[in-house]
Amino acid sequence: MSETLRLARELIARPSVTPDDAGCQEVIADRLRGLGFEIESMQIGDVTNLWARRGSDTPLLCLAGHTDVVPTGHEDEWTHPPFKPTEDGGWLYGRGSADMKSALAAMLVACEEFLGERPDHPGSLAFLITSDEEGIAIDGTRAVIERLDERGEKIDLCLIGEPSCSEWLGDTVRVGRRGSLSAELTVLGKQGHVAYADLARNPLHDLAPALAELSRTRWDEGNDAFPPTGFQATNIQAGTGAMNVIPGSCQVRFNLRYSTEQTMAGLQRKVESVLDRHGLDYRIQWRDVGRPFLTEPGILTDAIRRAVVEELGVEPEMSTGGGTSDGRFISPHGAQVVEFGLLNGTIHQVDERTPVADLDKLKTVYRRALELILDR
Repeated sequence: MSETLRLARELIARPSVTPDDAGCQEVIADRLRGLGFEIESMQIGDVTNLWARRGSDTPLLCLAGHTDVVPTGHEDEWTHPPFKPTEDGGWLYGRGSADMKSALAAMLVACEEFLGERPDHPGSLAFLITSDEEGIAIDGTRAVIERLDERGEKIDLCLIGEPSCSEWLGDTVRVGRRGSLSAELTVLGKQGHVAYADLARNPLHDLAPALAELSRTRWDEGNDAFPPTGFQATNIQAGTGAMNVIPGSCQVRFNLRYSTEQTMAGLQRKVESVLDRHGLDYRIQWRDVGRPFLTEPGILTDAIRRAVVEELGVEPEMSTGGGTSDGRFISPHGAQVVEFGLLNGTIHQVDERTPVADLDKLKTVYRRALELILDR
């Protein structure tokens, strides 16, 4: 059994459902301490964070990820128990096998091998690991970055091990992410009997044309790096449960995934102008989930692309697709951010799994990237 696989199995066996780390970071910290890293554990609320750094020179290359996983759902629906890592048919099964404990194992083993050959390399290495990526993401990477910023500690380059690939290992490297803006809208009306509708005001009827306009709005055309901004309603709730009562209010939740063509404030103004034009009596609560970011071609993108080509024989697509990641907290502080990891086809699903052979392949890509960035 390879060391990457052994460590991945050890991490997967720990039931670290967000925000519980379940001791995963202690396992990682012990190995990093033996490599000469200075270990700093940051417990913020219910969230466990690890900041480990080796060296003080620039550039500072940070390897980032998360130990928390999403809930398993009904465990009896799994082919193998979600926290009992199992190899079956060339696959490693278990919650976190793809997202993203196996990538953390590959990063750590790659770092061990690299430092074994080049202990006196230029620059510095760091690990930033949180147990709050799958949760509300307030006391995790965002909070750590704020603390680092307060004391003048700056990440120059950041490689995140999120599962980026679609069909085969190496097909996709993520060099940015769309912004995500969510809202909970409450439309106020007046409750009444359906037979006396003139004495009531139906908020559902008020909402419908405004929601239709928002859903068909062409917000922008996107750009070379990003697709057009999109609007999606996700939840609507209203009523008392009775068939003959006009509701007094209704709530709708929606999300905008937006490109660098937009700003959060600009989108808020556009949405509220539609609501105002339709004469709604409303209250709205906005949530800034994450701003868009894009890493331009440079040292980091070149190193990851070259490592994938050399080690896997694949020319990766440099993409900004997918959802959000903790890169949204790191990039605004001036770091180049790239995401590269395993296949994402089964993440957050029953029977989450990853090809066993991909673990050591990923490790070799990470090691080669370290050589290209820090052994210049």
